Amino acid sequence: MKKFLHITVIFVLMMLMSFSAADFYSSMTKVDYVEGSKTLKFTTKMNTQHISDAIKINPNTASFEAEVKKYVNNNFDLYINGSPKTLTFTGSQVNGESVWVYFETGGVSEINSMKIKNTILLSTFPKQFNLVNIAYKGNQKTMNFQRGREVNEVNF
Repeated sequence: MKKFLHITVIFVLMMLMSFSAADFYSSMTKVDYVEGSKTLKFTTKMNTQHISDAIKINPNTASFEAEVKKYVNNNFDLYINGSPKTLTFTGSQVNGESVWVYFETGGVSEINSMKIKNTILLSTFPKQFNLVNIAYKGNQKTMNFQRGREVNEVNF
């Protein structure tokens, strides 16, 4: 019994150590519809080190924001009712371990379908998981993105 307990403790410790060594790669985007201005506002949160690794720029440099803007523009596409929409970058901020990116699109009077292609960090981190939460006229929808599932669509 003592030997069994000893082996079990070693096994549990090995399992815990394997979990602590694993890194978790994710981004989260919140989409809010502002009815008065017919605008969709996007807020994306990413890990500072992960986006820095992807764009190969130190987050403390002056060019970091411009490179993040270019990266998001190249890795996030939006289609409303089958038509592509232009995303306008409105800012970003580095807050410790997180980078917050803000962008929007206007002229959205009615949404029947929303299709998003989200490849943020997918080419840099194979296990990256991107989550998008959408709030539109009292409806809540969630989309998941990962390698092999870069495009998702919801209907309202």
